[in-house]
Amino acid sequence: MLRKAMRSKKVVYVLMTLLVFLWGLEYIAAKSALDAVRPLSLICFKYIIGVALLLAVKSVVDRRFPLKTRDLPLLCACTLFGDVMYFGAEYMAMAYLPVSIITIILAFVPCASVVTEWVVYKNKPAWPVVAGVLVSIVGVSMVIGADLEEIFQGRYAGYLLAFGAALSWNLYNFLTKDLSEKYNPLDLTLLQQVCAVAMVLPYTLANLPDAEVMNASVAAGVVYLGVISAFVGFLIYINAIDVIGPTPCALFSNFLPITSTFFGWLLLREYVSGTQLLGGAIVILSGAVVIWRKSKEDARNTR
Repeated sequence: MLRKAMRSKKVVYVLMTLLVFLWGLEYIAAKSALDAVRPLSLICFKYIIGVALLLAVKSVVDRRFPLKTRDLPLLCACTLFGDVMYFGAEYMAMAYLPVSIITIILAFVPCASVVTEWVVYKNKPAWPVVAGVLVSIVGVSMVIGADLEEIFQGRYAGYLLAFGAALSWNLYNFLTKDLSEKYNPLDLTLLQQVCAVAMVLPYTLANLPDAEVMNASVAAGVVYLGVISAFVGFLIYINAIDVIGPTPCALFSNFLPITSTFFGWLLLREYVSGTQLLGGAIVILSGAVVIWRKSKEDARNTR
């Protein structure tokens, strides 16, 4: 019965809508945990919980771990850019910027992907996609420009980290393409999370937080990231990709700045100016257009 319900498009759309809100709260949880835990250590704690839960699922689904030795260098590169550098830069940026601004910049990833394909792979996009990229750049410029005075007071570091996270995720998307064709999503995510723990565990052991700073709020933030970000969110997302396809899932992801802005305002009392909100809306909508048009191009080219 549950398996049949998970294959229903209506159920999947409801779960993806819920997931956008859960992802918005994820940034609040991370900000709480970062009061006591360093960014790379937070990645380690999050994925230790995720690996434990994913192993429990694997013990029920199957018990095979089909990692090929020749894929190990690419797996390490994907993990480095997609898990360690992406989340590390994102968590570090939270010390300088509101979570809403960070997620707006991350919403620029689909446009960065189009530019990468154009420059590196010589895949020239159609003019509506190019227009969407240009409009998105205008939106990002509005977000940054409205913060110009604060940039010169030190917030430029936050913007550099946020753009670094976006570029890392963009690179990860291209690197992981080959692996995603060889491994199913559950195996690939488990392998990447195990690899991420192995990468950051030595640093974490050398920089364990003091026991007195590990209060209930910090612990709750770490547990939320492990259970929701590294486990539940992943299961919902991979099921949605299978049922409704990658493009609708990407569109859901692109509306994350809306929920993160709302929760940032409600729970963290973060302020975002009207100009930045308008710029964010432009980035979100233009990114949605880019995703939609690019998916149509890709579908046409594969016929």
